[in-house]
Amino acid sequence: MSTFRIDPGRSQVWIEARSTLHPIRAETCGLEGWFEGDVAGDGRVNLSATRPKARLEVPVGLLSSGNAFYDSEMRRRVEARKYPVIVGDLTSMHQGGEADRYLVSGELTFRGVTRSYTDEMTLSSPDEGTVRLEGSRVFDIRDFGMEAPRILGLRVHPEVAVKIVVVAGTTVPDPVATAGSVEPG
Repeated sequence: MSTFRIDPGRSQVWIEARSTLHPIRAETCGLEGWFEGDVAGDGRVNLSATRPKARLEVPVGLLSSGNAFYDSEMRRRVEARKYPVIVGDLTSMHQGGEADRYLVSGELTFRGVTRSYTDEMTLSSPDEGTVRLEGSRVFDIRDFGMEAPRILGLRVHPEVAVKIVVVAGTTVPDPVATAGSVEPG
């Protein structure tokens, strides 16, 4: 069993909401957390050895759309001062239909509300000591007690698409030296 620490400079989340006028996109690096599991040299997780565990933390204050007004309004509506971090905890992992696909279940805590989800993720091991997890899902913000906002007459739809790429290693280099953007894949 190895513990892989998330590399904040190589991990990224993208969020896209639709509005009556145009899409609203936000993204961030700076994810924190860890993945614990028995990963073989071929990149497969040995699910019979032990139950994998993971924790992912996304600092809300780092999410940016590139529009200062939208970012300020988003932080106000999600109550970023009161709930500064979105947290995901892996609760189970099962082999999916393809070698690198896994059915993962976990709990997502946003704005102090925790919900359980199950979806597919891809897990690969680009080199010994590194794992890369990738997945996406559409969430309804109303499930977390948040109404779909209106901003200057712009109506934002409650369904939000989230894509995540997590790169973690048994040894993670200095984040300043590895800072850079990960392309959604």
